Amino acid sequence: MAELGFNESDSNQMREKGISQEKVLSQLERFKKGFPYFRLNRPCSLDDGIHILQSSDIEPFIKVHSESAQAGRTMKFVPASGAASRMFKSLLQFYHPDKSIDVTQSQNGSKKEGSDYRAFLQCMKNIKRFAFYDALKTAMSKDGLDIEGLLTREQYEPLLAYILAGKGLDLMGLPKGLIPFHLYPDHTRTPFEEQMAEGATYAKDGKGVVHLHFTVSAEHKNAINDYLDKIRDRYESGGVKYDLAFSVQKPSTDTIAAGKDDRPFRGMDGRLLFRPGGHGALLENLNDLGGDIIFIKNIDNVVPDRLKPETILNKKVLGGYLAFIQKKVFEYLHVLLEEDVNVRKLGNIMEFARDKLSVFLPEALDRCPKEEKIHYLVKKLNRPLRVCGMVRNEGEPGGGPFWVEGVDKTLSCQIVESNQVDMTSGEQRAIWESSTHFNPVDLVCGVRDFKGEPFDLLNFTDPDTGFISIKSHEGRELKALELPGLWNGAMADWNTIFVEVPLSTFNPVKTILDLLRKEHQPDKLLPNKE
Repeated sequence: MAELGFNESDSNQMREKGISQEKVLSQLERFKKGFPYFRLNRPCSLDDGIHILQSSDIEPFIKVHSESAQAGRTMKFVPASGAASRMFKSLLQFYHPDKSIDVTQSQNGSKKEGSDYRAFLQCMKNIKRFAFYDALKTAMSKDGLDIEGLLTREQYEPLLAYILAGKGLDLMGLPKGLIPFHLYPDHTRTPFEEQMAEGATYAKDGKGVVHLHFTVSAEHKNAINDYLDKIRDRYESGGVKYDLAFSVQKPSTDTIAAGKDDRPFRGMDGRLLFRPGGHGALLENLNDLGGDIIFIKNIDNVVPDRLKPETILNKKVLGGYLAFIQKKVFEYLHVLLEEDVNVRKLGNIMEFARDKLSVFLPEALDRCPKEEKIHYLVKKLNRPLRVCGMVRNEGEPGGGPFWVEGVDKTLSCQIVESNQVDMTSGEQRAIWESSTHFNPVDLVCGVRDFKGEPFDLLNFTDPDTGFISIKSHEGRELKALELPGLWNGAMADWNTIFVEVPLSTFNPVKTILDLLRKEHQPDKLLPNKE
């Protein structure tokens, strides 16, 4: 450690975070050697890795899901620590709190006549269509500002200040989950509320309790808790009660930053700089729940009530399918471990593993003794299980489902991001571009084994997946290390089932413009918006 310039203060800093020196050294070594690219074999497709559930399966799977939910096996896990600042990027570029704003100029003074300017102008011209408009109008009116007049004169500077900054709504200072997304006749709803309303339809147990867990940022935890305490009565009706729980990303999952020389990066105060380990760090939060069947969905992928029925239907079907497959897995594990398995039964289990779980069965396995086949199948079956809803790729950015080759030449179904692929290889790029489906809209996870004990999910990750990105701190460039993504490397060694679901179930809000899409607008203009 001495050759890296670590001192006693550094050791204390690591100890406070719960990060060992060995882990820090390992992370610094990762900056030097980087992460290996995935080796894509082929994209998963509808006849090769992505399942289509038949209409005749819908009611039986809904029934299986209902039984699981009534028994108290289900809960919902929502990563909700994302900041809203990224959502307002198109507005922030034109926000100058210290001087008058020329909306044709960006923060660096260059003309903005391209997509950034058009996005900004679209927001301003459609400001009345946002669910937060009434609150904005009220806040400005209290300070003597006539929003209607400002809009008529195209004076957008005050609007930006009141939308983004503390004198008004301070939306860029809020977590995305607290931004008003949807307008209803007598109220607006945030993503937190939409997740609650949705969760009551498929994550409610036999006593009417909806178990809902949010991962949030430490700085916003109290504000989120206070807000949900104020509004929960609106949703606790008809025998529904909410068990709302919160956790923050653990400091022990932070990663050290490095300079261009791959040595530890220090702030102006001389202290080591640690950064959040990314989405994949939430695996520890998921692991700590000790859950059973867990629905996972990002905080911003929500729709108003009028569009929820199809989403809810698909959630129940995916949950029922997982419970159905999981039951078969448990039955087969009991057979393999407790019975004298005959050749026919063993063949049936191998066929199930291959066809239903996409487990790779090497050709050499056929020539192995029965005991080795049993050992191989037990290892493959006795893993966490996830069912992932996949949608047709309509050109949205993001990863997709692929058959990936391991270093031992085995194949597995993985969710892969573009920066995990060597795009300089014509072959790999061609495979990537031939993918037909997009990242999972929803995940349903079975995280207990056939004995009913929780898996230690940390034992099923791929440490050779992750990302190194270039960031800045205090005006200086640095390298940042992100842990394997939650549904990428963090779940790499799970049993994975991809199921096609309708595109209508995928409605994330990544930018403020997304709120202008018809899916996030009322069916018709409400009276107070005329």
